[in-house]
Amino acid sequence: MAAACAGSVELGFAEAAPAWRLRSEQFPSKLYAPLPGRADAFHRGLFLFCCRAPPCCAGLRVFRNQLPRKNDFYSYEPPSEEPPAATGDPVCLQLKSGAHLCRVCGCLGPKTCSRCHRAHYCSKEHQTLDWRSGHKQACTQADNLDNTVPDHNFLFPEFEIVIETEDEITPEVVEKEEESEIIGSMGEAPEEELDSMAKHESREDKVFQKFKTKVALEPEQILRYGRGTAPIWISAENIPQEEDIPDCPCGAKRIFEFQIC
Repeated sequence: MAAACAGSVELGFAEAAPAWRLRSEQFPSKLYAPLPGRADAFHRGLFLFCCRAPPCCAGLRVFRNQLPRKNDFYSYEPPSEEPPAATGDPVCLQLKSGAHLCRVCGCLGPKTCSRCHRAHYCSKEHQTLDWRSGHKQACTQADNLDNTVPDHNFLFPEFEIVIETEDEITPEVVEKEEESEIIGSMGEAPEEELDSMAKHESREDKVFQKFKTKVALEPEQILRYGRGTAPIWISAENIPQEEDIPDCPCGAKRIFEFQIC
């Protein structure tokens, strides 16, 4: 992994958003992170997927997609920030290109229900989930399956990520926080004992204290984005070394980009 460089960190906060901002006809949620000065990465999205089971940490996957400004999929000019006019049209699970979307997750749905041939799915697993959640009863009754999105209680609730630049913390503030932490844990301990505690503070204590100081300024942050900066660690254990991080397939060292809190 390449050495971290100094730079500002952008913090992300989850905020309830109007339904029109969350409605997507073809893409799951993503982190939009274009690279300045890179014409081939004018549009750049990072897609994060994870297992729904909280104890499971083995299912994390991040996928990247990027395009130049002029491409066959997006308009050259940015879309309006104003909400679209209400048309009263129902949500459609079929794209203008004719492709159908999965009734469960909204991804491409090439598979169909073998019984009605009108409900579309991305996989057998999602077809089974929809069948158990009500399609079994509605299979031969509904004619508007491409305009009906059932609530399977399967997907995560959607929020808009609002970005703000992180305020810098001065060394004086960090030192004061560390002193307050020691004093708070020792209560009425003698001054000599406090000095001894400060001198023998372990690396584990320092790493955790730095994490708490950083997060305390904005405790509701859910994202820390800073390409080329460094992550903040909650523990001194299991911090990967440079040799633990494989190089990019192109041969370059990998750099840090964002952290989910």
